[in-house]
Amino acid sequence: MRTLFETPSAYTPSDAETAAPVLPVRAVLFDFSNTLFRMIPLQTWLRRVGRASGRLALLDQPGAEAEISHQLRSAFRLPSVVALQQGRDLSAERHRQAMRGWWEHVDFLRGAEETAYRELTAPDAWTPYPDTGPTLRALRARGLRVAVVSDFAWDLRTHLVHHGLDGLIDTCVISCEQGREKPDPHLFLKACADLGSDPRATLMVGDNPVRDGGASACGLRTYILPAENRTGERGLADILRLVPGR
Repeated sequence: MRTLFETPSAYTPSDAETAAPVLPVRAVLFDFSNTLFRMIPLQTWLRRVGRASGRLALLDQPGAEAEISHQLRSAFRLPSVVALQQGRDLSAERHRQAMRGWWEHVDFLRGAEETAYRELTAPDAWTPYPDTGPTLRALRARGLRVAVVSDFAWDLRTHLVHHGLDGLIDTCVISCEQGREKPDPHLFLKACADLGSDPRATLMVGDNPVRDGGASACGLRTYILPAENRTGERGLADILRLVPGR
């Protein structure tokens, strides 16, 4: 029996499947940015850019970092910059253009855009939350398979390798490699296929209710973290309550 108003979905379960008991979670998909990893603090990134471009002394002037932060926020609201951000994670080139188009409005970064981009994508420019490693290891110990599904413009595996977490991830599905962004069903379903997991026995964890929550239209369960700039633990340990223990 169907409901009066159908829920939009990327899959159509059979009547037997909808009547069957809910499957236990056997695999977990994670968003990357602001879920497993975060970018280094703005101040740290600016000093790296300053050091590499010979502009470090400019940051030592009174109020310099606050002014740069203000210019970054203001420039990001410009219509031309906003337009560049659309679909920026579909390819490395589109992302580079989007960043250059933003940073050229910031005095400190103008003329040093390539240096800034190298520092943005450096292996150590992204760091795991304190509870990322422990949570991934706990999932591995319980026999669950794990994937990263991310809108990202370069190979995020470099960050996993740098922090020694690559061995805890079975597969990565990245927008720039697929030419699609979440919530496109292809990304979630490809990750499930790579893991050999039934979507109905898979959990998606992220911080964006539209992009990451779109996994629910593919039959996955979803867990959405608060969209806040966490500097301490991300709250990932709560996920362990949603998966079978040993």
